[in-house]
Amino acid sequence: MHIGIGELFTSPIFWSAFFGWMVASFLKMLGNLSKSGRIDFQYLTTLGGMPSAHSAMVSGLATAVGLREGFGSTLFAVTLAFAAVVMFDASTVRRATGLQARLLNQIVDEVFKQHHLSTQKLKEILGHTRMEVFAGMLVGIATGLVIGLLTQSPS
Repeated sequence: MHIGIGELFTSPIFWSAFFGWMVASFLKMLGNLSKSGRIDFQYLTTLGGMPSAHSAMVSGLATAVGLREGFGSTLFAVTLAFAAVVMFDASTVRRATGLQARLLNQIVDEVFKQHHLSTQKLKEILGHTRMEVFAGMLVGIATGLVIGLLTQSPS
């Protein structure tokens, strides 16, 4: 099956994944706005935070594929496995990396007090808590369902 690039942008599957990512990123931006009182557009591209944009994107993708191809299809099974790997990675490997970065930054702060070292810090917010991943998953499923309903052919 050949799909041209123009057809990609008319695909509800593409838009479900894209809007899953964007809705979660916008919610992160709103959460930051309520805490800091200022809009920070970096939340549209940064890692970590509530809800997980990665989880929202892959859940939106899997939901849209399930609605379009069937929840018993091979393609849905592949996207579900992909979503599970992404969400597991976000809440374990990337989370552990962020915690390690925090500890290394504390060590550098202590050493820097007595020696002259680089003050460059590691990025600490890389992964997600399980709650952030779960919230992202819910955003993605909801986005996939809404786009699926909006693009459904009338019978």
